[in-house]
Amino acid sequence: MPDTPALSVLIPFFNEEGNVHPVIDEVHEQLAGISFEIVCVNDCSSDATERELAEAKAKHPDTVVVFNHVERRGKSAALFTGLKSVRGQWVQLLDGDGQNDPADTARLWKTIIVPGASPRLGIIAGKRSSRNDSGFKWLQSRVANGVRRFVLQDDATDTGCGWKLIRTEAFRDLPFFASMHRFLPALIKRAGWDVREEMVNDRKRLA
Repeated sequence: MPDTPALSVLIPFFNEEGNVHPVIDEVHEQLAGISFEIVCVNDCSSDATERELAEAKAKHPDTVVVFNHVERRGKSAALFTGLKSVRGQWVQLLDGDGQNDPADTARLWKTIIVPGASPRLGIIAGKRSSRNDSGFKWLQSRVANGVRRFVLQDDATDTGCGWKLIRTEAFRDLPFFASMHRFLPALIKRAGWDVREEMVNDRKRLA
């Protein structure tokens, strides 16, 4: 395990049997050359997710950390569990189904973070360039995002995108509540940090 990783990749998993190994292996492949750790939180899955996470931990003992909830607590609680242990200055949120592309992490890390991000930058929120959803689901999301953005004024146009790169200091200062993950840009902006949005890839579930 890196002594002080620059980046912590935080991935919540719930019933993601068949996705665990591809997701974790791809993170390792795409983030080669970056000092990172992967913090995985299993939210009481009923399939083989826990076993596959244990296998991934055995395969990558120096980079992978695993936490298992003993009861289903939801995505926000899973993120909060992982957040308490992350050691990087930045936290990358990825979904456990493989829809988020860690290549975007490598790209934006090299173009924004490495050159020296603004000290007030609290979050880089992903905006999906081409969504792999049905037309009706896309329309629902577009309307909901528009209403939410009008009310919250958070500068985020696709808060449903799971890809988010967050400064750890800003993340840890946030209050915890159920479904907080849906409001991260607004919460971070309200705390006085800057919000930035970048286009990211959106893919179909791996399994």
